[in-house]
Amino acid sequence: MEKERLQKYLANQGVCSRRKAEEHILNGDVKVNGKVVTELGTKIDPSKDEVYFMNEKVGKNDKKVYILLNKPIGYVTTTKDQFGRDTVLDLVKVKESVLPVGRLDMYTSGALILTNDGDFIYKVTHPKYEIEKTYNVTLKGIITNEEMDKLRSGVEIEDYVSGKAKVRLLKIDKEKNISRIEITIHEGKNREVRKMCAAIGRKVLALHRSKIENIDVKDLKLGEWRYLTKKEVEFRDRS
Repeated sequence: MEKERLQKYLANQGVCSRRKAEEHILNGDVKVNGKVVTELGTKIDPSKDEVYFMNEKVGKNDKKVYILLNKPIGYVTTTKDQFGRDTVLDLVKVKESVLPVGRLDMYTSGALILTNDGDFIYKVTHPKYEIEKTYNVTLKGIITNEEMDKLRSGVEIEDYVSGKAKVRLLKIDKEKNISRIEITIHEGKNREVRKMCAAIGRKVLALHRSKIENIDVKDLKLGEWRYLTKKEVEFRDRS
């Protein structure tokens, strides 16, 4: 069997993301055949070598699963939470060890993919592949065309300028003094949509990710999940 990098193997087993695996290797949390390994260039033969992560053996898992969850508000996007809060894994009960693909903050609902395929996670989350994520955003006040143009062009957020976004007006409710817009981005940095709206002086009242590329949650109730179809899994290969 062909050898593969240790961090890639850990990611493919659903232990953690490839980037997180590199941190754990450098921290001495991984053993191969009983010896601690701290070199990122280490390669293993999965058919022969025994790998331990945090003193627990990592078993070979050939079955890849891909799950779409319509995440409700109030759940954190992690496998374990140090504060004891509910996590997305409390909603998705499968025998495989799956990881969230990217993140949604606790107060954001919507489309979240979970899988044990490290290559899939890498391709969906790495900025160079420009995977689009679409959000329905409820804002306080009546948004102007000028403000939407600013979002489309990119706005200054902390130490960077957001990438160009697709923005579409969904609804204006003058009586309730709210606006609803659709924003599509491909960067997906931490709380980016909220920060983009703050940069134009608008407060986000509600945020829902409606789809990732063309994979949407319109047929899933909040808290429900389903397996992705083969065609949906293969969307990443368009890049």
